[in-house]
Amino acid sequence: MNKNLIVIVVFSLFLFAFKCMKYDGLIPLNFPAPIYNFEENPLDSNKIEIGRTLFYDPILSKDNTISCSSCHSPYNAFAHTDHDLSHGIYDSIGTRNAPALFNLAWHSSFMWDGAINHLDMQALAPINHAGEMGETTKNVVDKLNKSSIYPVLFESAFGTKEITGELMLKALTQFQLTLVSANSKYDQVKSGEKFFSSKEQNGYKLFKQNCNSCHTEPLFSSYQFANNGLPIDSTLSDYGRKRITQKTEDNMLFKIPSLRNLSYSYPYMHDGRFNKLNQVLNHYTNGIKDSPTLSLKLKKKITFSSNEKVDLIAFLKTLDDKAFVFNPKNKFPRSILLPEKD
Repeated sequence: MNKNLIVIVVFSLFLFAFKCMKYDGLIPLNFPAPIYNFEENPLDSNKIEIGRTLFYDPILSKDNTISCSSCHSPYNAFAHTDHDLSHGIYDSIGTRNAPALFNLAWHSSFMWDGAINHLDMQALAPINHAGEMGETTKNVVDKLNKSSIYPVLFESAFGTKEITGELMLKALTQFQLTLVSANSKYDQVKSGEKFFSSKEQNGYKLFKQNCNSCHTEPLFSSYQFANNGLPIDSTLSDYGRKRITQKTEDNMLFKIPSLRNLSYSYPYMHDGRFNKLNQVLNHYTNGIKDSPTLSLKLKKKITFSSNEKVDLIAFLKTLDDKAFVFNPKNKFPRSILLPEKD
């Protein structure tokens, strides 16, 4: 049987097993209302699967070697752990650590410095960045249209074989919107299914006293920007949000990351300078560098005893969502992209 026909048949059978997905099924009961406007891009299982295929396909890069998953591995909560700074095309080294991707419907801006203000547009940044995917949107669209597979898949999802940049971006967004992490032990405790141990309970108390103002429950981030007192790396000279706004008051402000899935998403901070949670706690107790833009919440010294650090880390580990990290629906769609055969 013709290889392309096999791909199309397998894809069709795969989609037949799904009903069209409604966004309300993705909203956890204890979460606030999402920021993303689903009415402008209603979730559909066909589009989600195309987005998943694109996410894992290196066709998005100039030499077909780098995919979104190259820096956002599902096994690391869609972050990466093999190096502190992201690597891109031709093994170029970036200036920041790739952030984890989950619960994106609750973000109002993206990137460590908030350079992108809409999820539908976010993929344009890595695709067109010379050191990441090194491609252009036009070239990617041309490659997709010349593909023997994608026009058929887009027709099944969008009703047209003509692939545009807008449709490509909407499909990528659809898959990323399904990356919802809300099934950790913390979530199960909140729903009454489980209970914290004494160490976890004490750590939760410490968290609420010292961390919750920036890492707000239940998302465990306000997704705002803050200077958390990191000494600047003289090699990278990364001044955070100031690079975007050119405002002095934004100097050294970076987006506050979620604390969910920390066991999977190390190293930590925008430049991946810390490999262990204990190093992070040591920074907040002994390493904060004062500056005019330092968060007011960090002006008062934070003190943890050794036992309190152990308890706080025990609580933070209750935010790990193993079901999300190992969810087969988030992995590479092997049933769709089959190897080329003559």
